[in-house]
Amino acid sequence: MNKNPIQLTIQKPTFLSPWLYVPTLYFAAGLPYVIVNNVSVIFYKNLGIDNTQIAFWTSFLYLPWVIKMFWGPLVDLYSTKRNWILYTQLTMGCCLAGLAFSLQSANFFFISLFALTIIAFVSATHDIAADGFYLLALSEEKQAFFVGIRSVFYRLAAIFSSGVLVFWAGKLQISLVNVAFSWSLAIALTALIFVAIFIFHQFALPNPEISNSVTLKNKSYTQIIKAYFTQEKIWVIVAFIVLYRFGEAMLVKITPPFLLDETQVGGLGLSTSVVGLTYGTFGSIALIVGGIIGGILIERYGIKKCLLPMALALNLPNIFYVYMAYTQPQIQLVYLLISVEQFGYGIGTAAYSVYLMYLAKNEYKTSHFAISTGLMALGMMLPGFISGYLQQWMGYQLFFIVVVLLTIPGMLTLFFIPLTDEVDISQ
Repeated sequence: MNKNPIQLTIQKPTFLSPWLYVPTLYFAAGLPYVIVNNVSVIFYKNLGIDNTQIAFWTSFLYLPWVIKMFWGPLVDLYSTKRNWILYTQLTMGCCLAGLAFSLQSANFFFISLFALTIIAFVSATHDIAADGFYLLALSEEKQAFFVGIRSVFYRLAAIFSSGVLVFWAGKLQISLVNVAFSWSLAIALTALIFVAIFIFHQFALPNPEISNSVTLKNKSYTQIIKAYFTQEKIWVIVAFIVLYRFGEAMLVKITPPFLLDETQVGGLGLSTSVVGLTYGTFGSIALIVGGIIGGILIERYGIKKCLLPMALALNLPNIFYVYMAYTQPQIQLVYLLISVEQFGYGIGTAAYSVYLMYLAKNEYKTSHFAISTGLMALGMMLPGFISGYLQQWMGYQLFFIVVVLLTIPGMLTLFFIPLTDEVDISQ
């Protein structure tokens, strides 16, 4: 038996500027995530699927991001990060084309859900490869500098997919008078974008040279998981990770149906194109601005001082949905309230993300960060399972009141989690 240790090659950066590939790499990372978890809610609503079915089934689509840590080592051991990126981007283009065609089927719902599931697994794998490539191809100084750039382009993908794409689909519905075909065209556009990104990255992604090799020590999942779950106050930490965005996770699956539903059933009766502007464009821009400001404040004042105020910024604007459900205000006020709510979401998520980096502070940084983000995805998935049932049972008004109340448990965990200002935000 060969007892020689497995060799892992370490690559050094080439002279290709990160400005050439970091923006497109993280735009490609954000686009399918938003299509799977947000845009799917809108097109299923347009296609006549009820809120309960939408919320329940699309919540399952978070699962690949929950469990991606279990196949992350395969990306390390087989081929290169560059190849994984290219393979997954080409595969993503094919899968998105398949999703576009599936909407023309008589049994479109479950066929398209299957396509979305494949897209989710491919996207989660792309995320692993992209993050690994980022750490491999950039120096530590450039990693710290470009962390904000990659976040901006990830969010721009959200603006494009949940804003521009939804707006265009809404306009096509009016001109073509065919909802399914309109969405097929919109999603087919994203497939073409991925093919274009794949071709571009064939030339733009650096292909770092081998500089030396190191021993890749065999570490069992048991060791890694045990190290994570033996941290101080770990179950309080897990409760914090899962519950911190519980209220927001309830809103994610119900907000688009609420905006689209007729006023007679408690919704706001907005058109698909207006929702694309309101929630997908103005809301996403506010989310980006909130995230940037949140990062600046944390860098200046520290996570310990910022976490509670930023958690309040995340959760208090949920009250706006209670107000909108009861008053059904004019569209101008809807623009404002949703933008403010998304701005608070951006600020609150910045503090949340930095705290997860704080937890990844030992020899298993990468694996432990993956566990934390997996728990984060679990915290988004579980509320989605019940949000549709609760909304259908309670109606929009009472549902949004319950959402506000469900933010309280996550807020309470802030007083018990271990917390210092020793957070490395350049990881």
